[in-house]
Formats: sequence, C-alpha cells, structure tokens
Amino acid sequence: MELDLRDLRVIVTAGGGGIGRATALMLAEAGAHVWTCDVDPESLASVCANDRVDGQVADVGDTASVDAFMATGVAALGGIDVLINMAGIAGPGGRVETLDPEAVTQTLDIDVTSMFRTSRHAIPVMVAQRSGSIINMSSTAGQWGFPYRSAYAAAKWAVIGLTKTMAMELGEHNIRVNAICPGSISGPRMDHVIDLEAEASGVAPAEVRAGFERQVSMQTFIDAKEIAQTIAFLVSPLGSKISGQALAVDGHTETSRN
Repeated sequence: MELDLRDLRVIVTAGGGGIGRATALMLAEAGAHVWTCDVDPESLASVCANDRVDGQVADVGDTASVDAFMATGVAALGGIDVLINMAGIAGPGGRVETLDPEAVTQTLDIDVTSMFRTSRHAIPVMVAQRSGSIINMSSTAGQWGFPYRSAYAAAKWAVIGLTKTMAMELGEHNIRVNAICPGSISGPRMDHVIDLEAEASGVAPAEVRAGFERQVSMQTFIDAKEIAQTIAFLVSPLGSKISGQALAVDGHTETSRN
C-alpha cells in the first residue's frame, strides 16, 4: 500500500537535521507541503532545497520567535493539518546533585514548554476545521529512568503526560495526539550523549555504546528514517483512529540503564 500524503499541510520544528530533517523530507516526498524551522540557517537552507519544504530560522525556546514562525507557517500553508513537535536538546549529563539548575530549566523549556508554544497556535485552527494530528517527540527515556540524564528523562516523561492530556482534550474535535519514543538514534547527537555518559560514569565510550545496545532486544541503534516512517503512518489516513499513544520505535527496550 503506497502512502499518499498529497497536499497535507505540515509544520515540523527542528527540521534542519536528524529526525526532523528525515521526517520533513519523507513527508514532502509523499506529497505533503512542509513548513519547518531550525536555529541553524545553513541546515534550514539545506532541507528547504526540496521544493515542497519551506521555513524560517526560529528558536523554539523563545516565545516571540515561535509566534512568528507559527503565524507565518499557517498563513503560508493556508492552514495546518499536522504539527510535529520535534525540537529537543540532550541536556546536561551527570548525577542529579551535580547538575546546574539553569541547564535543567533550559532542557525542560526546549523539550517540553516549546510544545505549548507551538500547539497554542495550531490547536484553534484544527478545532475550527474539526481535524488534525499532533506528534510530540518523547523518547524511551520517557518510559524508563535514565541514569546521568535526569533532566532529559524528566522532560520526556512530561511529554507523554502532555500528549495523553492533549488527546483527551482534543479527541472530541477529531484531533489525534500521539508521542513517539525513539530508541538510540545513530548519529552525532547520540555520539555526544555517549561521550557525556562516559565522562560522568568513568567508563570508556565503547562500553557505554555497547550498554545501549545490550538493553534492546534487537541489539541495535535506530535510523532516523525509521522514526520518520512511523510518523508518516500516524499522520496518514491509515492511522486515523490512533490517539493518546506513546509509541516506541526502539527495537524493544528491555531494561533501563544502570
């Protein structure tokens, strides 16, 4: 069955790289019109080279920046059918008592509060048209504890609570809200996470990486395109009755890391 997302109007944050880029491009290739943002102008220009992707530089941690990004995007698309809250940061690494409270606050702001900033623009439009789909990016860290990454884990647990609450509030308007919980994604960001944990725990990076693999039944990292495929399914008519879910795309995490 071929996925057909022709003329779907999509806004996705942090589309310049990683999962955001893979998602923006995959949805565009399936026929969607995509409006995206990134804090890096070069990364944004690269993804916007696709003729079905456009956007502007924006910082999801800044309310005025998000207001401008969302207002311009909704106007450019002529509405919004899908909002994908992709933006997030890894946050500080280390034991709870060693963390800088300001770094913790920043992690919660980017990884959770940013979703309030975007959603408050998208929801009234979706309610008026009585349709819509919202995807919030959580993590398997939002389903298990994550030693040395407490700020990130707290944020990702909060995303699941936000998602389920939004699904309850918006279901009567035919708006679906789901969270995606990726496992360990191959790429520079995960390499950075591994280096942070290696430094905090005094263990070699290669052993930390092996530990991430051992906690998963399939003993593998995930490719960003595999997350994009799940999102494409959820926002398509094939996922029309899926809402309020936290869907792990992770090779099946068996245990938390310790």
